[in-house]
Amino acid sequence: MRDHSVQALKNARKLRKAMSLPEVLLWQRLRGSDHGVKLRRQHPVGGYVADFYCAATRTIIEIDGIAHAMGDRPKADLRRMTWMESTGFHVIRIPAAEVLRDPDTVAQAIVAACRIAPPPSALRAATSPVGGGSEGI
Repeated sequence: MRDHSVQALKNARKLRKAMSLPEVLLWQRLRGSDHGVKLRRQHPVGGYVADFYCAATRTIIEIDGIAHAMGDRPKADLRRMTWMESTGFHVIRIPAAEVLRDPDTVAQAIVAACRIAPPPSALRAATSPVGGGSEGI
């Protein structure tokens, strides 16, 4: 089952080739599996493209440059984040200036956040007809 639009997939492919400097600095630190968390870059989600995505915890990391504070971007970002959260994603927004200032610390914080976020199964209701509790034992 596809969880993204065809246009979002095309945009993701294009954005992977044109990542911003803060995104590149983070990706250099986050790629690979030596930190125990698997992240994807420029990952399509619905009609959007997330800067980084951890599928295991449904965590989206967005890096916000100065353009996110201009014009109608704050409203558009709010709509985007509201949709993502209402669809069951956990969204973390990080200012690009923080990444430029200390990319190692930001990368460590992202890894830590992806490790402690509840797995998607913890967000679903129990499938047991009696609720899965221990009161009947």
